[in-house]
Amino acid sequence: MAALAQQLGITPEDYLAGERDAPFRHEYVHGQAYAMAGAADGHVRVSGNAFAFLKNHLRGSGCSVYMADMKVRVKQDTAFFYPDVMVTCDPADLQRSHFKQSPILVIEVLSPSTEGYDRGGKFALYRELDSLQEYVLIDPRAYQVDVFRRNALGRWELFAAHGETATIEFASVGCECTMHDLYEDVNFALEAE
Repeated sequence: MAALAQQLGITPEDYLAGERDAPFRHEYVHGQAYAMAGAADGHVRVSGNAFAFLKNHLRGSGCSVYMADMKVRVKQDTAFFYPDVMVTCDPADLQRSHFKQSPILVIEVLSPSTEGYDRGGKFALYRELDSLQEYVLIDPRAYQVDVFRRNALGRWELFAAHGETATIEFASVGCECTMHDLYEDVNFALEAE
């Protein structure tokens, strides 16, 4: 795989070295680095709300919650992503400074330009993580949350929640939250612009 990465673009090692000093973040997939765009108000608020809720819930549990600026490594040479929020409970991840590689929960907040990729190609790569139990997609434009959960047979099941009064279960970390928890202070009219 390293030879393939060199043919296509940059090696994972070069990506990691360059990312430490880069003025803006890049995700890495199969030898190519992709610049990341800024986020809208609703995206930032939903990400922050999810992080705060999970941080409070997991305090003292041995699990750690990360937001936006921490990379997750997918296999050795495949991809590096910056999930909006992720949780890892692996003690080895606590010893890694610049990326984590064993998240149990990954949350991506959708944007119009990345929604298709988040639901398709990115999810396919995340599924390569043996540790991953849940992959969550949150739409900041409406009360809509899709929780993809790996079942006991290793298959992924969709648990969709929609509407202002819905509750979302994060089984991987043993908690539930309401739509109001996730969408606190989100201005849907602003997101429609």
